[in-house]
Amino acid sequence: MRKAFAFALSFVFLSAFGVSGHAQVAPPVKRTPVVAIPHNHIYDEKADPKALIAAAFQKARAEHKRVILDFGGDWCGDCQVLYYYFHKSPNVEVLNANFVLVPVWVGHIDTNLDLAAKYGVPLKHGVPALAVVDARGKVLYAQSQGEFSDMRYMDEKYATDFLNQWKP
Repeated sequence: MRKAFAFALSFVFLSAFGVSGHAQVAPPVKRTPVVAIPHNHIYDEKADPKALIAAAFQKARAEHKRVILDFGGDWCGDCQVLYYYFHKSPNVEVLNANFVLVPVWVGHIDTNLDLAAKYGVPLKHGVPALAVVDARGKVLYAQSQGEFSDMRYMDEKYATDFLNQWKP
């Protein structure tokens, strides 16, 4: 019985640590961004976001569109990728026909937090963070789990699907 136990223990030890005696670790997964894009100036830190949102609602009512509030910053690589995907065909056509896009500058997640909270978007999960609002101000979608905060590793189809899901 002792020999069987010793053999089993040896087998477990060698299986877990290999013949060399070191723990075997899987090589790290290399995450390569999907796309390399130019840096764009998207978010105007001097703009009054409340005025931009009010103007967007007025335009959305007149044109029967919805409003996308895009909380982020120019420093954010994922924000840059989302902007790139939104402004690439076929997304730009869907965006322009169905939405008024409002970029809301959040500094380094320390500015305009009241607006993000008003529209139900918790910025603690990262940016870009989106809300889709109807022309009357009713929130139809508020990002809650950082769904776009890894955009540089996502395919542009994710943006396409999002726009098609929330268009009027």
